[in-house]
Amino acid sequence: MADSRKGISLLGSTGSIGTTALDLIARFENRFRVVALAAGRRIDDLKQQIEQFAPDVVSVADPRDAAELARALGPRAPRVVSGDEGLVAVATAPGTDVVLAGLVGALGLAPTLAAIDAGFDVALANKEVMVVAGELVRRRAARSGARLLPVDSEHNAVFQALQGRREADVRRVVLTASGGPFRTMPAAELAAVTPEQALRHPTWEMGAKITIDSATLMNKGLEVIEARWLFDIEPSDIGVVVHPQSIVHALVEYRDGTVISVMALPDMTIPVGFALAYPDVLDLGYLPRLDLATTGTLTFEEPDLGRFPCLGLAFDALNAGGAMPAVLNAANEVAVGRFLAREIRFGDIPRIIQSAMQAYRAAPRIDCESVAELLAADAWARDHAAAFETRLQAARA
Repeated sequence: MADSRKGISLLGSTGSIGTTALDLIARFENRFRVVALAAGRRIDDLKQQIEQFAPDVVSVADPRDAAELARALGPRAPRVVSGDEGLVAVATAPGTDVVLAGLVGALGLAPTLAAIDAGFDVALANKEVMVVAGELVRRRAARSGARLLPVDSEHNAVFQALQGRREADVRRVVLTASGGPFRTMPAAELAAVTPEQALRHPTWEMGAKITIDSATLMNKGLEVIEARWLFDIEPSDIGVVVHPQSIVHALVEYRDGTVISVMALPDMTIPVGFALAYPDVLDLGYLPRLDLATTGTLTFEEPDLGRFPCLGLAFDALNAGGAMPAVLNAANEVAVGRFLAREIRFGDIPRIIQSAMQAYRAAPRIDCESVAELLAADAWARDHAAAFETRLQAARA
């Protein structure tokens, strides 16, 4: 008898989103089955996932790890692949219904597009895909019929608030930001913060790169760009408010003046479950429930773009259009990596991004009608950001 469960393939199975999804799949094994898994270099974690979920296809970053994994699993081994081709193999594995795009960075662009072209629904947690190639992704999804199911808590909240409503009736979308760990820190102290401080997010548990982006508010900037393409909303109709309690995840204002907000305790299980099960809703009664009387006051404030310029840079990139969002994203990835490696200061992150954007405005234009052209802009920005970071270090030596 044919298996009626929804087939799930995961890009980034050992990351925070991937493990959250697999926990859900294990709880609802009568509804979901794992078709394929892609991980990076956490081979021991991946091996345990293979033992538990028995996927058909598995991908790792390094071909040497792939060979070692296949030997270790012996006759029980699934098809083991590696590299960029391996990611595409996972994203297009036969039997897939939904691909969970949980990679971090532009690495997820090619496999996500491959899944879309194959007609698979994509549960999208890899925000950089829409930042780098949002217009292209939207066109390809319309052509293949693939649905884009947002996983970021904010976009998932917008998606929920739009259910049963016409997008044409939307006046404005407002994304909420926790403000990160430095929301109230004096501006003079920001330059000296350490990676350890920046990684202490007050309400969410996330991977290192996303947590640093939250500390700079770049994460919210990337989400603004993502929202523009996910929901076909003009940049001027997207707002951001700081909401430290992280209870309200987004607000959608309609043309009649009503505002629908989506509220929940900060737990990524909820948006991941909504995306995987859509259009059904899972019974997540085992999670703590939101009690507004216990929660107490909910507060909202305007983001301080002077103290956190990355958010403003993201709006600038969105308004500039073309490949500028790809330049912003690439320079940010380089800068965050250098900060985590203690090679630059926290305040250098927006300086590197701004330098890349300014230089790109003066550079020969790169068209952005294809993945190759977008990746060329990405590579150009990474080279510029790395060179600028080297100059920063030399100036301080």
